[in-house]
Amino acid sequence: MQASLAQRSSAGWGNGLLGVIIFSGSLPATRVAVGGFEPFFLTSTRAVIAALLATAFLGLMRQPLPKRQDLTSLAVVALGVVIGFPLLSSLALQQMTAAQSLVLMGLLPLSTAIFAVVRGGERPKPLFWVFSGVGSLAVAVFALSQNGEGSLLGSLYMFGAIIVCGLGYAEGATLSRKLGGWQVISWALVLALPVMLIASITSLPAEFPPVTSKAWVGLAYVSVFSMLVGFIFWYRGLAIGGAAGVGQLMLLQPFFGLMLAALLLQESISSMMIAATVVVVGCVVGAKKYV
Repeated sequence: MQASLAQRSSAGWGNGLLGVIIFSGSLPATRVAVGGFEPFFLTSTRAVIAALLATAFLGLMRQPLPKRQDLTSLAVVALGVVIGFPLLSSLALQQMTAAQSLVLMGLLPLSTAIFAVVRGGERPKPLFWVFSGVGSLAVAVFALSQNGEGSLLGSLYMFGAIIVCGLGYAEGATLSRKLGGWQVISWALVLALPVMLIASITSLPAEFPPVTSKAWVGLAYVSVFSMLVGFIFWYRGLAIGGAAGVGQLMLLQPFFGLMLAALLLQESISSMMIAATVVVVGCVVGAKKYV
C-alpha cells in the first residue's frame, strides 16, 4: 500500500515536472512568434491547431462526451488557458522581453493557490496573506522599476494573463480528478474551437509580411506543446499526485524560463530580475505552507 502511494506520488511529480519544463518554453517561444504574427491571429491559430489535434486524440481514444454539468468548468478552463492567457501574454510580449515576463510569472502559483482557496472554500492562516502581500509588492516594485510606458503596459497585460491562467489551472486541477488529466485540456480546446476558428479567419492578414523560420517554430511550439502536450503532463500530474504538492513545481518555471530566454534569445538577465524572482518564489513557498 505504501509502495503504491509512493509510486503514485513519484508519477505525479514526474508528470508535473515535465509539464513545467514544457511550459517554461512558452513565453520565449511566444516572444519569437509575435515577431512574425499579430497577437490575435497567433492566439486563435495556436488554439485551432491544438484543438484539431485534441479532437483527433479524443476520437482515437474513444472518449465519451463530457456531462452537461461539466461544461461550465470546461468553459472556465478554456477562457483561462486557451484564450485569456495566450492572448494577454502575446500582447504583453510586444511590450517587454520574455525574461521580464517570466519574473512576473512568479506570481502564477500564488494566483492558482488563491483561486483554489476560493473554489475549495478553504480558510488560509493570516501568514498566508503576509507572504502573498510581500510577494505582490516585490513584483510591483520590479514592474515600476522598468523604464518606459510600454513596459508598464506589458506588465498590466501579464498581470491579467496570470489572473486568468491561475483560474484556469485551479479549475482544471479540480476537474481533472473527475474527467482525467489530458481529457480536461482536450475538451476545453474542443469547446473553444468554433470561436477560435472564426477569430483565426477574421484576423487572417490580407498579406503576410515576411515571417522568419524562428517565428514559425515559435508558432509550432506554442500550438503543440504549450497548448496541448504540456497540459497533458501537467493535469495528469495534478490528478494523480495532488494539486497541493505537484502545484509547487510551478515555482521552477521562472528559473527554467529565464535560462531559456538567455540561451535561446540572448536576452540579458539583470540582477533585479533574479532578485525579484527569488523573493517571489520564496513568498509563494511560504504562502503555500499556510493555505
